[in-house]
Amino acid sequence: MRYRALTWDHPRGFNALAAAAARLDEARDGLAIAWDKQPLEGFEEHPIGDLCARYDLVVLDHPHIGEAVAQRCLVPLEDLFPEAEIAAWERNSIGPSLASYRFGGRHWALPLDAATQVTAFRADLTGGPAPVTWDGVAALSERAPVALSLAGPHACLSFLSMAAAFGEPPAVADPNQLVSAETGRRVLDLMALLAGRTPDSVRGRNPIGLLAHMARHDDVALCPLVYGYVTYAAPADPADKPIAFADAPRATADGRPGSTLGGTGIGVSIRCEVTPALRDHLRWLLGAEAQAGFIPDHDGQPSRRAAWHDDRVNARWGGFYRNTAATLEAAYVRPRHDGYIAFQAAASAILRDGLAGGEPHAAILARLQRRYSESRTAGTER
Repeated sequence: MRYRALTWDHPRGFNALAAAAARLDEARDGLAIAWDKQPLEGFEEHPIGDLCARYDLVVLDHPHIGEAVAQRCLVPLEDLFPEAEIAAWERNSIGPSLASYRFGGRHWALPLDAATQVTAFRADLTGGPAPVTWDGVAALSERAPVALSLAGPHACLSFLSMAAAFGEPPAVADPNQLVSAETGRRVLDLMALLAGRTPDSVRGRNPIGLLAHMARHDDVALCPLVYGYVTYAAPADPADKPIAFADAPRATADGRPGSTLGGTGIGVSIRCEVTPALRDHLRWLLGAEAQAGFIPDHDGQPSRRAAWHDDRVNARWGGFYRNTAATLEAAYVRPRHDGYIAFQAAASAILRDGLAGGEPHAAILARLQRRYSESRTAGTER
């Protein structure tokens, strides 16, 4: 069988999958997989139903699951693998990596790649380790350049993460309320302070662009919340400075690191004719050998907990995994209802425009809640 597959165009998203496919021999293994790639933003611009109509395997992130289920374009894992095997993957996956793909009582993607927002910093510019608390981040911003990740959907994601750090994971206690007025104002006060101090050079950059800029310029010492990309911890280009990564900031030293789960999973589209050989290949990608060896050796970011604590993997990548594992274990899972993706984009624009224009924080919160309420679909899960 020959399969068409789609992933994203960063080395973390493409290299390991392409290298794994190159190991396949059609005559010996009974399948061939051709991986196409598109920019990460392409997954926001193209409806998941359209991608699944064109590809057998689609790499996606968990907030798209509600949309995919509504469009009936993915095959649930329960139709492909035994329940005991899925349960084992959940036990072995770090944090909510697999649980985030559970919606409507079933799982809709295999957790290939794990990531969440963490703190990225240049130790040569901060003069020491990253601050543990948000008060420490604010204090550091008075003497070193600190940047918020605000481009694209990341203004909203930073807001969600700060709220989780301050003890109120958004829309968890009440799926119809984003955050309380008290928590929302506290988050916006902090965002306004740090957004005002964010260098113009990185305001429009996504996490990849922001980290690449930090590696080559000295005008950003620390970004308190940015999706971790292991390749920047040990850059291949000698012109790039290594970036250190640490757990996301907490409200107090013994509090929860506030971070919004990212990462990607492999979804199987309804057009895909699944063979035993394909099942075995997908199993191999999630297995101990690939997760702690092949995938990190090919620029990937594994989802298996043991790989994040593996001595060899951490030695190769500057301790990136061990230094941020606690944040991933505690990561907040976004709502996944059909309509959430549009809310995330709209909320980011509301936050950027409101903070830049000095809009009263109560008014920003009211607009966020109104847009969130509009996004909710009756009868859906988070």
